[in-house]
Amino acid sequence: MNQTLDVLVVGGGLVGASLTLALLQQGFHTGLIEAKKAQPIEPVDFSRPGFDHRVFAISRASERIFRALGVWEAMCAQRVSPYQAMQVWESFGEIGFDHQDIGQENLGHIIELQVMQYALQQRQQDFPQLHGYFETKVSHLQQHEDYLAVHLNTGEVLTTRLLVGADGGDSQIRKLAGISCDIQPYGHHALVASIETALPHQATARQRFLPSGPLAFLPLTQPHTSSIVWSLPPEQAAAMQALDKPAFHQALEQAFNSRLGSVLESSELFAFPLRRRHAKPYVKPRIALVGDAVRSIHPLAGQGVNMGLLDAASLLDVIVQAQTKHRDIGALETLQHYQRWRKGENLKILLAMDGFKNLFGNSWLPLRWARNIGMRLTDATYPLKNKLMQQAMGLEGDLPRLAR
Repeated sequence: MNQTLDVLVVGGGLVGASLTLALLQQGFHTGLIEAKKAQPIEPVDFSRPGFDHRVFAISRASERIFRALGVWEAMCAQRVSPYQAMQVWESFGEIGFDHQDIGQENLGHIIELQVMQYALQQRQQDFPQLHGYFETKVSHLQQHEDYLAVHLNTGEVLTTRLLVGADGGDSQIRKLAGISCDIQPYGHHALVASIETALPHQATARQRFLPSGPLAFLPLTQPHTSSIVWSLPPEQAAAMQALDKPAFHQALEQAFNSRLGSVLESSELFAFPLRRRHAKPYVKPRIALVGDAVRSIHPLAGQGVNMGLLDAASLLDVIVQAQTKHRDIGALETLQHYQRWRKGENLKILLAMDGFKNLFGNSWLPLRWARNIGMRLTDATYPLKNKLMQQAMGLEGDLPRLAR
């Protein structure tokens, strides 16, 4: 049986890789299990056209976490897209946000998944002491008083003081730990693609609420190129995918009020189902969940990965404090501090997203008028509007050390 690890992270995505780096920086004896094959991620090839269809809106709090991990400069050296403004509207009601209103250089960044993965993987190479297990899955767990035995599908058994499930919405660790999860389909599929428009996006993120679901245009580094996220009922999403390009472009222009003029070109259109998930509880003795293993939300506010990174940074704070005080980092009492910290924050955002989806998904005419008037009133109330923006950017609240 191997020497006992301090922490074993399962899942090498953005949240799992970020947590692993943070643990290594703090001197924890750390292991990482990843189901996929170990292979180098290539940097962005600027000689080839097109963008990764998987992009994320990265908040200021997440930027600070990446800076603390030493990966932000590597991301910026490839391709990140800062945005200075945001427009949100339905019909006659609209809210506009501008970076100058809150004294910030920008409101956030749109970054491709490939860019972030490459930077994180390169940084991991600075820590040869990392124990990596690739093309590997956890088959079952055995609880002991002072450690957890983690049995792998390879027949190997690892021992760890703390096991962290960062393995996504269908988390195997969550299932093996016997942690229940409330799962509710949103009744939407998200369509994603990159598109080229006649008018420049002017570094502005835009979102329109439609009766069928929200449509977002996220600005990329090229002035006429945006990434779209269009939430639609499954049958409508399938119908959009079945259209030829001219017909799809016309439908997209119409849905977006032609705010960026004609749609000139589009990449391949991808679709994935949207589900609301929330684990109950987040922790058990020697086991903690982070990221999508804890909760999945509707992408209308682009907060999913930002919430996951805050999970990771908060868990790090809790176990560093426990280690400093010579307490057991895997004890349930320790891990419940993390649960109390993040559960309240997660519930606020989950409920807010549910509220937005239900509010704007109702086509009753008096309610449509009321919410559009409400948007106009909010737009005219600068203190409220700026407060909303600061919270979304991660500039307020009970933030972990890496995000401050």
